[in-house]
Amino acid sequence: MKYLCLLFTSFLISSCSEHPAEQIGKKTENLLYDKAFELREINQVDSAFLYFFRAKDLFLQQHDSFGAAKCFANLAIIQETKGDYFGSQESATAAMSFFNPKDIAQFNYISINYNTLSIVSSHLKEYQRAVQSYRQAIRFSTDSINKNIYRNNLANAFKKQKRYNEAIALFESLLKQSQTHDPAFARVLSNYAQTRWLQNPNYNPVPAMWKAMAIRLSEADDWGLNSSYAHLADYYLRKQPDSAKFYASKMLDTAQKIKSPDDQLEALQKLIVLDPGNYTSHFNRFQTLSDSLQTARNKAKNQFALIRYETEKNKSDFLRAQADSIQKQNHIIRQYFIIGIIVLLLVLSFLWFRKRQQRLQLQVKNTELQYSKKVHDRVANRIYQIISFIENTLNPDRNSILFALENVYETSRDISYEKADVSEKQNYRDQLSQMLGSYSSPESTKVLIIGNEDEIWQDTNLVQKTEIYLVLQELMTNMKKHSRASIVSIKFSKNQEHVSVSYTDNGIGISELAPKNGLQNMENRIKTINGTLIFETGINNLLKINIAFPV
Repeated sequence: MKYLCLLFTSFLISSCSEHPAEQIGKKTENLLYDKAFELREINQVDSAFLYFFRAKDLFLQQHDSFGAAKCFANLAIIQETKGDYFGSQESATAAMSFFNPKDIAQFNYISINYNTLSIVSSHLKEYQRAVQSYRQAIRFSTDSINKNIYRNNLANAFKKQKRYNEAIALFESLLKQSQTHDPAFARVLSNYAQTRWLQNPNYNPVPAMWKAMAIRLSEADDWGLNSSYAHLADYYLRKQPDSAKFYASKMLDTAQKIKSPDDQLEALQKLIVLDPGNYTSHFNRFQTLSDSLQTARNKAKNQFALIRYETEKNKSDFLRAQADSIQKQNHIIRQYFIIGIIVLLLVLSFLWFRKRQQRLQLQVKNTELQYSKKVHDRVANRIYQIISFIENTLNPDRNSILFALENVYETSRDISYEKADVSEKQNYRDQLSQMLGSYSSPESTKVLIIGNEDEIWQDTNLVQKTEIYLVLQELMTNMKKHSRASIVSIKFSKNQEHVSVSYTDNGIGISELAPKNGLQNMENRIKTINGTLIFETGINNLLKINIAFPV
């Protein structure tokens, strides 16, 4: 399943015979470039990134465009394996500007770089761009093994676009070229069977999938087995849940063996649905692994950005050291001018921000006053009128009273999104837990509340508490009305600067979450406290909503 990434992981970690022996070439006269390869060979990819980055600058000073292109291509591969997809896309695009597409000696390196772009585009779900890049990778490839891998990846990109006829035709062509007991044949056969099934649900892919799995077992191809187990689990998901659970468990074990966190997450997502008896264990494990993976990838992105920044800064410092005294003085003057402009902009920004906050608070207050007046004028007075009618009528007509109350009810529904009953005199944690727990019922919906402790709310004010209370109340109400979720998880966490709330349910996803005005109201409330509200829909319709605001 992960052959998109396996090709470049092999480039990065070892000199595998399937790929060009020198990865993306060497140039012995550039010692920084040689050092980068030494670090790559011992799997110190972060340090290798630093030396490739410095080697790129040295090649540019030597007017060696090909060397600079190879450095950019290696940077793109490292960034892709670490999950920095946008950074990888930027580096690979930069490499293309230095390669010479008319030089045959550079063709294989160009094809590898295009494949990097294809993999990154697939990660970013830009499948049409991935298709275009795979075509270019095939066009420039001079290695038959690599070319067939690219064709397999292109067919998979067609499959993700639901262009099944094109994918099947390409898979069939590859099957004719492969040895029937070769791992490459098993890879294509498994992908082909799955695509046939996706095109025609009546097609039985199991014999072909089992044949591919048998080849992979005999060859001890763990990456291939991981793909086979995933395909079989998907096929049996609705037909034979017990079989699907078996293969999802096998996939999880294999993903752990090959140390592929993305595949572990996919397997856990399947088991959350297929193994309800161990739901909490699978869900907690999924959450922990997902958070760890995201943290690691964010760390890598920040580290790469820091390396680029420090390298460019050191280069800039070196150039400034070469300037004469007049140039230094002019530079200092310019710096003071820029600093003055920045300080002025910061002061103006602060004043604007303060004024905006006051305006937003005034708007909230005016809105609350407006709602209070509506309740008084349109509901309270009407109820008092009904009370008076009952008191003053000896035998009041029951239907008349019901009709009047129905009118009051309809009027009250028009006055939506009132201020919640959040009291400073009562414990906020308890109020919030009580509200969230009121939506839980053993028959329909289980609500899990994680991390709602007093320490979370220590540094927050009443406005922030109220707005979070209302937003969560809106989410839970719409979950109950629209989502049809059976499991809801609300996780609270806090760092030195922000409070974060992560909402997850297994309902129908974001498309039918709530009416447009409800979503807009939630966004406006979060903006009022300078927070962010992000909606995601993942595999198996798991809806995740991340809320964060500064303390």
